[in-house]
Amino acid sequence: MKEKLIDMLKEIGALKFGEFILSSGKKSNVYVDIKIACTYPEILRTVAKLMAEKVKGIDFDKIACIELGGVPLAVALSLETNKPYVIFRKEKKSYGVGGDLIGTIEEGERIVVVEDVTTTGKSAYSVVRRVEERGGKVVAVLTVVDRNEGARELIPNLIPIVELKELLENI
Repeated sequence: MKEKLIDMLKEIGALKFGEFILSSGKKSNVYVDIKIACTYPEILRTVAKLMAEKVKGIDFDKIACIELGGVPLAVALSLETNKPYVIFRKEKKSYGVGGDLIGTIEEGERIVVVEDVTTTGKSAYSVVRRVEERGGKVVAVLTVVDRNEGARELIPNLIPIVELKELLENI
């Protein structure tokens, strides 16, 4: 199934070449657009199944993500595992109910964080920190693609579905 995902990502052009500034601030000549990939139901379904497979032996209560890229992943994994999810906003809102969290995290809840792409891991780690600040315990961090540029050093329990080097093979 992983090979199928890699093929689908290549087929839709989710792997882009050029000059890019990543959310980490790093420059790269390769960009992996998981956000656009998740707009394809078959790809999102495949990602959800692969993520569910990765967390099969992990005891957890909820899924957490940060907007925007993590939202379809959290929803898809929630549907696949029947676990609720929470969404962290990048910034606190001053209108409506305000705050930076949609959903609730109770003291002691075991949380799986989902992320679209990790480079340095800082974005995913910000979710880990925010979960812990609310009394939750992060038991795993799933990423669709790990670029292998420091995320595993920052997040020891990082579980990638695909590594960038696998996407770059046979291009």
